[in-house]
Amino acid sequence: MAVAYGEFRPDYPHALFEHLAALAPGQELAWDCATGNGQAALPLCTRFRRVLASDASAAQLAEARRADNLALCVAGAERVPLADGSVDLVTVAQALHWFRLGEFFDEARRVLRQRGVLAVWTYHLFSVTPDIDALLRHFNREVVGPYWPPQRRMVEQAYADIEFPFAELDTRMFPMAVEWSVEHLLAYVATWSAVARYRQLRDADPMPDFARDVRAAWGDAARREVRFPLTVKTMRKA
Repeated sequence: MAVAYGEFRPDYPHALFEHLAALAPGQELAWDCATGNGQAALPLCTRFRRVLASDASAAQLAEARRADNLALCVAGAERVPLADGSVDLVTVAQALHWFRLGEFFDEARRVLRQRGVLAVWTYHLFSVTPDIDALLRHFNREVVGPYWPPQRRMVEQAYADIEFPFAELDTRMFPMAVEWSVEHLLAYVATWSAVARYRQLRDADPMPDFARDVRAAWGDAARREVRFPLTVKTMRKA
């Protein structure tokens, strides 16, 4: 699964990282928490002198992208080997809903310097064409919907119900679009945790029927634009 995450998950827009670097009080050190395969960490490396990318999964880090100023660390979100008040920016990309939030917020407060910034972001269902979108909604809600973990509700609400113990700066949408083939799109959907849980609990695969219908709706196009609703929340340590 770690290899599939690295190959098929979408990359984040450059404008997002320009925005975050401008908000941070400095560009000395950024911590990308729950980095996965490093999709957020690598762009941070071009804007900060040092970046620490941590993840609880050693398998994910084994597939992470590399840079000279990037350090990788196997660690949970609630405790990371960073000095007090040493970090300009903490980022969490599509992962906050997995954390023990109170403990993570305490850790972020500990490592952030004065006026340091915490940025969290998430995206939900993508959009392609009306026909494909209808198939996607049905698959997400009716087919694998019962197999999503309870935390998925936070993603669907774009973290709107989370109480953050920091001074909130803003919440904004960033355009995130990729050009994908139908096979890439299907491979991405296959990385969903609900698909994996469906397979595990039912000893069956929900993907073949969905893939057949999506390919029929896709038509002859080699690639199509796939649009994700990316919501970014930023806040500052007082």
